[in-house]
Amino acid sequence: MVDSGKELASQAGGRIARARRFLSEVRNELTRVSWPARGEVWATTLVVILVSALFGIYLYAVDLGVSAGVRWVFTRFGGA
Repeated sequence: MVDSGKELASQAGGRIARARRFLSEVRNELTRVSWPARGEVWATTLVVILVSALFGIYLYAVDLGVSAGVRWVFTRFGGA
């Protein structure tokens, strides 16, 4: 079935109206968001960087330990 030009125009207009309504609702919701202060952003960013560095150092140490253990097993029991 072929749609008439008026039906296509009304469908397109409906999409544009829905898009405008959606963007309006998004704007309204963004006004309700409690945005963090600059100091809070800096503090949480610093915490994330420090925790990431500490986990990286910890995992590096665990990797060295496991590698040394595997190396010891291979040399002790004559592996490849």
